[in-house]
Amino acid sequence: MNRRALMGAAAAAAPAALAAPALAQTQMPEVRWRLTSSFPRNLDVLFGTAEGIARRVGELTGGRFRIQAFPGGEITPPLAALDAVQSGSVECCHTASYYYVGKDPSFAFFTAVPFGMKSRQFTAWWRHGGGKELGAELFSDYNAVAFTAGDTGAQMGGWFRNEVPNLAALQGLKFRIAGFAGQVFQRLGAAPTQVAAADIYPSLERGTLDAVEFVGPHDDEKLGFVRVARNYYAPGFWEPGARLHLLANKTAYEALPDLYKYALETACNEQDSEMLARYDHLNPLALRRLVAAGAQLRFWSRDVMQAAWNASNEVYAETSARNARFKKIHDAYMPYRNELYQWFRVAENSFDNFAFPAAAAR
Repeated sequence: MNRRALMGAAAAAAPAALAAPALAQTQMPEVRWRLTSSFPRNLDVLFGTAEGIARRVGELTGGRFRIQAFPGGEITPPLAALDAVQSGSVECCHTASYYYVGKDPSFAFFTAVPFGMKSRQFTAWWRHGGGKELGAELFSDYNAVAFTAGDTGAQMGGWFRNEVPNLAALQGLKFRIAGFAGQVFQRLGAAPTQVAAADIYPSLERGTLDAVEFVGPHDDEKLGFVRVARNYYAPGFWEPGARLHLLANKTAYEALPDLYKYALETACNEQDSEMLARYDHLNPLALRRLVAAGAQLRFWSRDVMQAAWNASNEVYAETSARNARFKKIHDAYMPYRNELYQWFRVAENSFDNFAFPAAAAR
């Protein structure tokens, strides 16, 4: 065979060689993990993020590293996902770290805190401002490795049976609210409680709760809150962004080949931005439907917002005084937040203040 014929044969074979999965050539091991979510299957964006991570890991590894995602409550109680990862009864979970403030209030910083960072601001802090390193210290103590895996964006302020025109209306209010924010509302006179997603509507319907908050229009519509409570408040100042994580059991993660670790991190990074994009697409449509179904869109009064701001800072100070880890993270988080707030005021907020009302007036 002459040289030209050899080159032609090589060129013809090249596409087939490129199409052959690299993993098939390297004999990488087959790995099977189970993932427990904190969210039910019907919340398609939240649980869908876990499914998206599992699917993408399989694609990136030629099907040799497979993760099976289970909705909250199927193999582990929704609010016990971290416990399952810590003990090794499952290899990983998809959850919100602020569900575990009872273990350590420091967990709140890595999902959301009142008047904290917005989604893009948190991403900057996590990736470039030292947040990832602070998070690694905390999660490591619970035998977990953390990957950011989705964000809801700014959340709504919740559904209330009765209007909340002022601070006095919060007195004794039985309010489902997650994470560190419950302490702030308790200081404002409410009676906060944390309830898993699947149990929120029944509690509201039975009157066990007077008000509930969850995420925003898309999820709230699916959960049916408008059928029971019509007053829909904004903003969710305790969740200006809410970051979720995939938490992997440290031993199971360290046993993975490097290529599988890379695949897992890549899949989480992809879903980290995809969740926010999906919510930004779906929430405006859902909000219109909710208003058409009878929701009364309302906004917190100035006295409630100011009281909440003051109460939040009081809780931060008191918690810092008794928890050294919380203080360490707080003292890194807040100056970074303040710096970003000033920058966002210059460009983002000045644009929003003009363009949003102008578009609404057309």
